[in-house]
Amino acid sequence: MRQLRDRAQRELDRLEEIWTTFTKLAPKQLIVDELIYRELIDRYGEYFTGAMGAESIQKLMQTFDIDAEAESLRETIRSGKGQKKLRALKRLKVVAAFQAGRNSPMGMVLDAVPVIPPELRPMVQLDGGRFATSDLNDLYRRVINRNNRLKRLIDLGAPEIIVNNEKRMLQESVDALFDNGRRGRPVTGPGNRPLKSLSDLLKGKQGRFRQNLLGKRVDYSGRSVIVVGPQLKLHQCGLPKLMALELFKPFVMKRLVDLNHAQNIKSAKRMVERQRPQVWDVLEEVIAEHPVLLNRAPTLHRLGIQAFEPQLVEGKAIQLHPLVCEAFNADFDGDQMAVHLPLSAEAQAEARVLMLSSNNILSPASGRPLAMPRLDMVTGLYHLTRLDAGAVGERVDASTDQAEFGAYSSPAEAQMAVDRGSLTVQSQIRVRLTTQRPPRDIENELFPEGWNRGDAWTAETTLGRVLFNELLPADYPFVNEQMPKKRQSTIINDLAERYPMIVVAQTVDKLKDAGFYWATRSGVTISISDVLVPPEKPQIMETFEAQADQIEKKYQRGALDKVERNSALVKIWQDATEQVGKAMEAHFPDDNPIPMIVKSGAAGNMTQVRSLAGMKGLVTNPKGEFIPRPIKSSFKEGLTVLEYFINTHGARKGLADTALRTADSGYLTRRLVDVSQDVIVRETDCGTERGIVTTIAEKTADGKMIRDAHVETSTYARTLANDAVDENGTVIVARGHDLGDPAIDALLAAGITSVKVRSVLTCTTGTGVCATCYGRSMATGKLVDIGEAVGIVAAQSIGEPGTQLTMRTFHQGGVAGDDITGGLPRVQELFEARVPKGKAPIADVSGRIQLEDGDRFYKITIVPDDGGEEVVYDKLSKRQRLRVFKHDDGTERLLADGDHVEVGQQLMEGAADPHEVLRVMGPRQVQIHLVNEVQEVYRSQGVSIHDKHIETIVRQMLRRVTIIDSGSTEFLPGSLTERSEFESSNRRVVSEGGEPAAGRPVLMGITKASLATDSWLSAASFQETTRVLTDAAINCRSDKLIGLKENVIIGKLIPAGTGINRYRNITVQPTEEARAAAYAVPSYDDQYYSPDGFGQGTGAAVPLDDYGFSNEYR
Repeated sequence: MRQLRDRAQRELDRLEEIWTTFTKLAPKQLIVDELIYRELIDRYGEYFTGAMGAESIQKLMQTFDIDAEAESLRETIRSGKGQKKLRALKRLKVVAAFQAGRNSPMGMVLDAVPVIPPELRPMVQLDGGRFATSDLNDLYRRVINRNNRLKRLIDLGAPEIIVNNEKRMLQESVDALFDNGRRGRPVTGPGNRPLKSLSDLLKGKQGRFRQNLLGKRVDYSGRSVIVVGPQLKLHQCGLPKLMALELFKPFVMKRLVDLNHAQNIKSAKRMVERQRPQVWDVLEEVIAEHPVLLNRAPTLHRLGIQAFEPQLVEGKAIQLHPLVCEAFNADFDGDQMAVHLPLSAEAQAEARVLMLSSNNILSPASGRPLAMPRLDMVTGLYHLTRLDAGAVGERVDASTDQAEFGAYSSPAEAQMAVDRGSLTVQSQIRVRLTTQRPPRDIENELFPEGWNRGDAWTAETTLGRVLFNELLPADYPFVNEQMPKKRQSTIINDLAERYPMIVVAQTVDKLKDAGFYWATRSGVTISISDVLVPPEKPQIMETFEAQADQIEKKYQRGALDKVERNSALVKIWQDATEQVGKAMEAHFPDDNPIPMIVKSGAAGNMTQVRSLAGMKGLVTNPKGEFIPRPIKSSFKEGLTVLEYFINTHGARKGLADTALRTADSGYLTRRLVDVSQDVIVRETDCGTERGIVTTIAEKTADGKMIRDAHVETSTYARTLANDAVDENGTVIVARGHDLGDPAIDALLAAGITSVKVRSVLTCTTGTGVCATCYGRSMATGKLVDIGEAVGIVAAQSIGEPGTQLTMRTFHQGGVAGDDITGGLPRVQELFEARVPKGKAPIADVSGRIQLEDGDRFYKITIVPDDGGEEVVYDKLSKRQRLRVFKHDDGTERLLADGDHVEVGQQLMEGAADPHEVLRVMGPRQVQIHLVNEVQEVYRSQGVSIHDKHIETIVRQMLRRVTIIDSGSTEFLPGSLTERSEFESSNRRVVSEGGEPAAGRPVLMGITKASLATDSWLSAASFQETTRVLTDAAINCRSDKLIGLKENVIIGKLIPAGTGINRYRNITVQPTEEARAAAYAVPSYDDQYYSPDGFGQGTGAAVPLDDYGFSNEYR
């Protein structure tokens, strides 16, 4: 009975449901349950019409009134709240697109499926008569089969349920064709592999955009292993003969025909293939002055591709100049490099002028030279400039019975003494110099009018230092000191500031040659017997082991807990390692090669030497905590099994980290490039008065100027925005002047502590930036050229050192909860504008603080100075700790009850949320906050990047505005729009007497900002390809091809560098003199026709092509 009753009840409920559905039926209502729909048709079919599938949608579309729908949605937005309003806004975006666009909503339902050309979905016959086919053919086949079956069923008048089922299957097969796996289970092929649909062909790294459109394979290229070529000049590379012959084949063939070595191109080709002797002579001629490009993957910044003049070499390896290894990040342990050949005259000119390695000495990130002596060269120059007390032939003052010994009338005379063996290069001597400029102080004393070449002066120095100074430009002041790497790099920096690039290139080349020469003669080598373990090590270890035992005993007795014991042991063993290290350094003699290599700055540091000869000390576990068991042995003594095991623990973490970091850093670079690719220098000066204030020094109480540590990366290489005036009102540096090292020195001398400089952040150019706001190009040392792609340079400068940043989050006192993110994750967090881990609250207003201390939380109340309402922050976890900052009385201590805080000040330890900073402090402050925070991370790793690069990216993050009120403009409330568009629109509306729109600046992360770009081609090739293309189609988007990626995709020259219009429309006109010479009528006694001009006249016609009369100026 109960079952019957239940069944009857269910039946009644069902009828009830059908009835209520029927009574509430509305037009366009969706009925999800097919059974209910059938019942409705059965019972109330005459009262309504319904249909299934795409046909019904198409019917509705025919009668759909877009304007009425848009109006009702706008009404909902005006009156609605919450979810309802958001949903209406979303729908209005789509409806408005159809309303404004040329699209008809009918187009949303396809009557016919587009078929792509058969070349793009090939079939290949395999051995054994089988065929391999593209997945698309499978998907198309399914659509065709189901469509034909449906047609047949309809013709046969099959029951509705079967027809409907077939329609559903047809719809599914069309879905799978366009985007397999988007709805339901993906259609799979053999081996359960989902088939690749049309969308899959476009998206991802292997998709059409990234694989074939943004990067293509090219002809005239080759690759080979690199070896060092120390004999090369900076602008040369060694190219293997066989490779050169293959690359320059067409050029060689043409030249063979021109020189009549071959009758026609075909026979010339045969000669080249058989490698006849004449071919090699012609090849030498052809490659002269024809630069080639060398590239080493991964190309992390623009110096990963440089141009060189090829020199033919035997063998099959490319020879690379040792000084460009730093830029390519190349070493000679089996690295390979690719060679590309610029073909057209324009390409060769660009390679020679812009890409030649001797023109790319400076790093685009920091503006400091990259082509510096390193490794052996440093050791050689360090050895050359050493001063050995008591060496052979050292200078002895004159005494009563003996003349002065060790004084020479010229460097040549001293050189003879060295050759004779009565003097060493490191002995102190006195020498008379005439070709080298004296140091500043001596010059001022001896030559008040200034030193001229040939004026004699004497120097107390060593012959080695005289030889070193001969390598520097003639008018560079004499440098009389030992040359470790730091000192060498300051000299090259100085040269780069004062001399033309060509001089710098010649100088570093000379330094390289001398470095290798003297490194060979220094005899610096390392053997295991050079590693000296200090004899005091056992005693030192005994003392510290005794201390460690004490701690252990205390722990056993329960006087210490585990954490205290661990930290005490760590402290003890760190001291022990320190002491052993000091003993070891003292024990090494001066002439030992190991400390010499470290002190010269060539390679390594004392910590590494300490592991070799002292003790390895404490190592960390993968969490980054110290393991309280030290490694007491050095590598020379050998580790015990347990020590070896502990050491492996930390080392493996390092390797895993490096692998992860490389991928992460590459992805970061890709996002940065994408967001900043359309920042190009568009004009010389936007004329803005605005700028940012940077500090160049701090005045101490006694009036001394302490130069700010970050001048190099903040103020240097910018343009001054206002005149810099000292206390008396004298203008020291005028507005618009470039701040190089000399200008900054002048400002410091005048006692100026901060200056206002132009910045990308305040530039008012619409798209891109202007040259004056950007300032000096770091790579050339001059004002940046119009057309320079500064956005991409910025992205590369930030991304390239990304692999050097740490991955780990630092632990504070071993507590896991309050990690402060550092390294690469922190940089990503900032650029993606995420709410940081360990977010710290900032003060919304200026005022006094009331601090309530609960048992687990703090509660902070700020009482505003202006008497507004109090701001309360509660539930602040104690684990995060209060912030330490400077108080009015100059002391630094924790935030306490009753303190006064300024608006925007951080209240707790941790990182402020950039969105909060934007809300409280405004766009300018959030920009500066982001720049400083990113710099913190890079500086902590010792990486030097100029602020302007980070500013370029930050500018892109803040270039959009959310519309709050549309006024008389066409913007939709809540929509995002470009700031430049927003401002120009408002100007137009106000000039017509309308109401301007109100908007507020939005901070977008770089991924979001690149997807929000106006160019759909660029966005589609970045991420979320299908979504971007769908949006673009609905909105009738057209791409203006302003950015770089769009133009690369369609195969046009990019609108940057020499590709921008102002450089494209240049025609070459001969000068007046050239024109006069070309059209002058030569007389017969002219040298043209005189026998010594041409030899005897033969009467043969001279092809005019040999003269520059052809009308194409290539």
